Formats: sequence, C-alpha cells, structure tokens
Amino acid sequence: MKREVTVETSSVYDARALAQLVGVANEFTSKIVMDMEGRCINVKSIMGVMGLGLDVGKVVIVEAVGEDEEMAIAAMEEFLTK
Repeated sequence: MKREVTVETSSVYDARALAQLVGVANEFTSKIVMDMEGRCINVKSIMGVMGLGLDVGKVVIVEAVGEDEEMAIAAMEEFLTK
C-alpha cells in the first residue's frame, strides 16, 4: 500500500521529533519505506530518516507492506501533516 503525503509539519527540522517518527514506525510489524525525490529509506532507521532531508512542502511517498500496513501509513501521514 502506498500514499503520497505532502510534509506540513516543522517537526521535520527537530532530531527528537524524527526519533519519535522512527519510534512510531517501529510500533508496526509492516515494512515501512519513504521515498522522496528518488531516495528511498527505511522509516525504522533513524539514520535513514535524518539523512533523507525532509522539508516542509516536499512530497513523499510512504509505502508499507504487512498485516498492519493501513494503520502504519495512517500513522506516518498523521505525523508528517500535524
């Protein structure tokens, strides 16, 4: 399952908040990846998330595969848009 999300939260500039995003991702059993401008990272990896360079207004594609994929994508979208 995939969803295109426009980043709306300024939390993407805060390392603690990005760690929270990784923590939320790790609550799910699904594999969760995020693609931005051709760079694809594992959202369960703090180094991947911090290295992606998320920015307000950027569009990312969040993809989850697994038994709780719908909830995982909803949680990622909620974090990125709150």
